[in-house]
Amino acid sequence: MAKIIGIIVVFACVLGGFVLSGGKFMALVHPYEIMIIGGAALGAFLQANPGSMFKQVFKKSLSMFSSRFTHLYYLDVLKLLYEILNKSRREGMMAIEADIEDPAASPIFSKYPGILKDQRMTAFICDYLRIMSSGNMAPHELEGLFDMEIASLKAELEHPSHSVAKIADGLPAMGIVAAVLGIVITMSILADASNAQIGEKVGSALVGTFLGILASYGFFGPLAASLEHDAKEEVNVYEAIKAGLVASASGMPPSLAVEFSRKVLYPAHRPSFTELEQAMRGG
Repeated sequence: MAKIIGIIVVFACVLGGFVLSGGKFMALVHPYEIMIIGGAALGAFLQANPGSMFKQVFKKSLSMFSSRFTHLYYLDVLKLLYEILNKSRREGMMAIEADIEDPAASPIFSKYPGILKDQRMTAFICDYLRIMSSGNMAPHELEGLFDMEIASLKAELEHPSHSVAKIADGLPAMGIVAAVLGIVITMSILADASNAQIGEKVGSALVGTFLGILASYGFFGPLAASLEHDAKEEVNVYEAIKAGLVASASGMPPSLAVEFSRKVLYPAHRPSFTELEQAMRGG
């Protein structure tokens, strides 16, 4: 909701201030300027990134208005870890073999469809439970493997935000390109044009610069920052999972291992100790 309000505020203040100062809104409407700037930015994006990145950025941009990393989501992650670790401690690691081989059919994973829907996170949890069930890896070795995978995962998750940030940095220059082309058109009609026509053409050219700067700092820059924040929150969940599983591999009981996970989560939506304790008892 805050992001939608932010977009409205940008539009309202910039356009409202222009109109209230005596400007005419239609003076800013130049579709061909938008085509030049938007087309150049899109072309640069496609050149600079893998083919799948456009779809990934588009999908993440649509989901930026409602983050899945909420208080309840964090609580579900902790409850899932507790249930699977508690079962393995009571019945042995072999007892969770069916759960980790086919999470979709697992009674434990099925309780948490939000996590099960995230195939990468589900596979991440199951892979490390398989490694732990082998019993041949020391806790510090397991932690080292976690660190290496999370580092590569972090780089992958942050790629969309970096790609959008580079486009945001280039949009003012794209606006200048549109403005220069507008000045070229103005120069070509100087011999026959009136002062009013020349002024209109120069104004149209300056709109290109305006649109490039506004798009960069008003929309694409904030979008890149939002995507980066989303990536950091997702990495934080993986770090929490790592903390709980390493603690369990070190011999900690499930309730204490999950507390290690809870402490790693960002404080903004982190469940309290009492909430987690009640949730584990309820599970």
